[in-house]
Amino acid sequence: MKKLVLVGAAALLAGLGAWALLAPGVPEGIPYEDSASVARGEDIYAETCASCHGDNLEGAENWRVPDDDGRLPAPPHDETGHTWHHPDQQLFQLTKLGPAAIVGQGYESNMPGYEGVLSDQDIWDVLAYIKSTWPRRIIEIHNQRNG
Repeated sequence: MKKLVLVGAAALLAGLGAWALLAPGVPEGIPYEDSASVARGEDIYAETCASCHGDNLEGAENWRVPDDDGRLPAPPHDETGHTWHHPDQQLFQLTKLGPAAIVGQGYESNMPGYEGVLSDQDIWDVLAYIKSTWPRRIIEIHNQRNG
């Protein structure tokens, strides 16, 4: 009986894992080659992100130096920043939950989480727009981080 319960539990976990990976609306990665996703993302970025991260993804001036409140200004999302250093799922979670929730341990950030503000698809679209602007070399490096 114990063995049957363990086998059942393992099957359930495997099924839930497969569902999470294959759930409708959840891309396998940032859909940066999907022109419709990129176009939607560009519009959402302009409305939601550009005021801090810049119209051209350039980030805030002196983004590596903490402000008077001790928080780092918004980094660039172009190739000069560190966005492309993070794998797709981490970028998604940072956007959805906010850096403070991801880092924890009392870390404070000016960037809020966008859960409840943007849909998951909106977040993937914004990330698609951002990634679509990177040089091919950076895209290839970033793709390896997801491998």
